Amino acid sequence: MSNYHQVDKHNFLYHRYQYSGKFTPSQLVFNANLQEFSQRVGYICNLQTGGKLSHTEAYQQIEALWEQIKQSFQGLENETDAIK
Repeated sequence: MSNYHQVDKHNFLYHRYQYSGKFTPSQLVFNANLQEFSQRVGYICNLQTGGKLSHTEAYQQIEALWEQIKQSFQGLENETDAIK
C-alpha cells in the first residue's frame, strides 16, 4: 500500500489558515485580505530575486498591494468605531 496522498494544487499554492479571532464578517474579510497580501508579497519578492521583476516593479506592485490592505484595514477600523 502506498503512502502517496493526492495533493490539491490549489490548496498547496494558495493555502489559507483558519481564522481564530473574534468573528465578524469584516474581520474575516480583513483576515483573508491580509493572508492574500502576505502571499502575493512573497511571490513578488521571489520574482524579483529570480530576476523576473526589477526592483522598481517589485516595489510598485508591493506599494499597490499595501494601499489595498490599508483600505481594507480602514474599513475594519470604521466598523469597530461605529460599534463603540
